Amino acid sequence: MSPRTDPNPPDEGLAIGYQPSSFEADTRYLHRLYRALGHERNFLGFPDHLGRVMGEVGPLLGMFDAQGSNPYARNRFDTGTQDYEEEVLRYFAALAGASPGQAQGFVAASPHDALLGGLLSARGGLPEPSVYVSEQAHYEVVRAGERLGMYTVRVRALPDGTRDAEDLRLQSRLRRGAGALVVAACGTPLHGAIDDVADLYAAAGEFGPVHVPVDASAGGLAAAHSNEALSWSFAHGAHSLTLSGHSLLGLPVPAGISLVRRRQVAPTAPAPGMAVSGHLVVGSRGGLAVLLLWARLRSLGRAGVAAMVAGCQDVAAYALEEFRAAGASPECFPGSLTVTFACPPVWVVDKWCLEVFGDRARITATGPMTHTAVAELAAGLSAARQGVAA
Repeated sequence: MSPRTDPNPPDEGLAIGYQPSSFEADTRYLHRLYRALGHERNFLGFPDHLGRVMGEVGPLLGMFDAQGSNPYARNRFDTGTQDYEEEVLRYFAALAGASPGQAQGFVAASPHDALLGGLLSARGGLPEPSVYVSEQAHYEVVRAGERLGMYTVRVRALPDGTRDAEDLRLQSRLRRGAGALVVAACGTPLHGAIDDVADLYAAAGEFGPVHVPVDASAGGLAAAHSNEALSWSFAHGAHSLTLSGHSLLGLPVPAGISLVRRRQVAPTAPAPGMAVSGHLVVGSRGGLAVLLLWARLRSLGRAGVAAMVAGCQDVAAYALEEFRAAGASPECFPGSLTVTFACPPVWVVDKWCLEVFGDRARITATGPMTHTAVAELAAGLSAARQGVAA
């Protein structure tokens, strides 16, 4: 008898079998996972305020909402969430340096989908564009260019993680006149580095038309509230921006925000399933992320978001001092919430569930990354340096 028709299959753990599983057993599985991920391990840098957030927005998980292809359109099938989405987009556009009416966009299911929307909106106005990305760019940026069938050019990074403008100038000169999609980074995975949009535009603009999309999903919220003079937004020449709404705000689902300048030329051949309305390229989406973002931002207010970011920046500065005293050779890009340091022994990495990139480890000053947590990790780094095991 085949596994498909076997009325009494063996216990397969998490496998989805032919017969219904036990609801009680599956609930125990999920509760065990919840305890492991939410309470029993120190995932430093991940939100710890999800419990409070879920108390605020939990009822939204009991509804279904499907967004149409155009967040600005109104028709007889309007589910009522477009008004909420417009307010969310208006908030992020102002945060990203856009004047009223200068930018439009949509809320996507993930930062990757939001980035795809920005690249689609930009490439139609260029002859035969290539995508220029930093060698330290997030892998999703490279993947987005590949999904669009565009030639990707890797540009050298400087020691601080920012793009080498001279190498960009050389690479774009080799492809003179073809058009360049120069994806700037506002928060690289390792250093949290922030590219200078104006410099990149000037470097590639000598040899043909240029569009500068900015991947600000990792660092946009921090950059917008930083005291540092950072060139990353619409005010500095960006043509489109991708931001993330879940990691720092602590949402239970991913959310990406795609914003583009209204004057951009729409692509001549949109991808299947994508709609073109004016200069906006967007497909059908779920409305849950919109409502979660709106509820969270409303509960904080602009002042609350600024205060939250300031607190995170203070923790990052404290970590830089503590890790330096522990002899861990830390680095933190100005205005970033990312602190990297010399990779400690395995027992330290495992105890604090650190992210490791080669010979460097990383923390991000969000969520449970409090002064107390930093001090405890610093003590572990100091003990490791002295050869003391946990």
